[in-house]
Amino acid sequence: MFTGMFWAGVSWAGRPDRSPKGRARASRLVWAVLAVGVLVGAAARADWPMLRGTPANTGVAREALTLPLRRVWTFEAGGAVEGSEAIVGGTAYVGTMNGRLHAVRLSDGKPRWTFRSADAISASPCVADGCVFVGDEGGTFYALDAATGKVVWKRTTEDRIISSAVTAPSVVLVGSYDNHLYCFRRSDGKRMWAFKTDAQVHCTPCVVGSRAVIAGCDGEVRILDVATGAQKASARVDTNFGAPPASAGDSVLVGSMSGIYVRVRLSDGKVLWKMREQEDGAAAYAGAAVAGQRAIFASRSSRVFCVDASTGAARWTYRAKGQVNSSPVVSGTSVFVGSDDGRLVALDLATGRLRWQYNAGAEIKASPAIAQGRLVIGAADGAVYCFAPTAPSSKGRN
Repeated sequence: MFTGMFWAGVSWAGRPDRSPKGRARASRLVWAVLAVGVLVGAAARADWPMLRGTPANTGVAREALTLPLRRVWTFEAGGAVEGSEAIVGGTAYVGTMNGRLHAVRLSDGKPRWTFRSADAISASPCVADGCVFVGDEGGTFYALDAATGKVVWKRTTEDRIISSAVTAPSVVLVGSYDNHLYCFRRSDGKRMWAFKTDAQVHCTPCVVGSRAVIAGCDGEVRILDVATGAQKASARVDTNFGAPPASAGDSVLVGSMSGIYVRVRLSDGKVLWKMREQEDGAAAYAGAAVAGQRAIFASRSSRVFCVDASTGAARWTYRAKGQVNSSPVVSGTSVFVGSDDGRLVALDLATGRLRWQYNAGAEIKASPAIAQGRLVIGAADGAVYCFAPTAPSSKGRN
């Protein structure tokens, strides 16, 4: 990475400065260069290991994709794709509604392995510690070897799993339609705790520090201790939730199936603001993307809209041509999101203006995954697309 080493400070005359000040200056320079190298390396290796990129569910990529994008490859998964892909270490992992979990090379879309489940996989895979964690609609939760697809361990819940898994230190969390949020040890699948709610847990949990947050179909936003599963606070909103909560500083943001959106404080469960979408068919299954003071929501009313994360005040609205079940993802100054009219669009983060689009020709309920200079997303016809910057975008699947 470096072509030479710094042995001493450098004077303005170009000769080594061996004074104590010169050596100190050189030492600071070495560490600064090393730090830059570490940051550049980290950015180059940036992964997207779970539904919203991190356990905090903010939906913000660590790299900015330059528009326009071009389609690099298409993988035919053989079944509808409803969850986000996970991208880790040069491999993209994707589940399908015909019970397959595929691992494909990020470079060219060639298959590495395929795991066959007995039931549909609508949840997004989560990758950690060399394992892929995912549940199916038969209620089985799997830990698969990320390199081979072999089962490392599996656990059974009492109803289907739609919730995508997220990680916390040494454990993995996942919800089930049997009304429980489960916490399993990643290494061997030991159940550490199970928290019972009053209705099914459809949403993907959010982890912020020592707290896990779920927004349930019982109308409660619950804040739990990650280590014990004990409830620390809650907010009663009297509406069903299906979307994953997203971290926003000292609080979480989440939309409901009745078009109500709330900001809930983590420390005590206080609702800091509440707004209702005044549109027919308003229902949020998509998670918010939270970038600084901007929160971008998406709705089945066909709207993608941005509000001030602190106050809920409206900033902009974009109207898609179909329902939006895809969770938006922020990359640099762009917001990427799919819709049921088959379009993947990039919107301007500041204004909501359309900047780029691609017509997949089939519903896009899945959410984008952005990592390693690529965007990967699946469609309802089983096509999985990979995009990268440069060159004008192509149209359709030609």
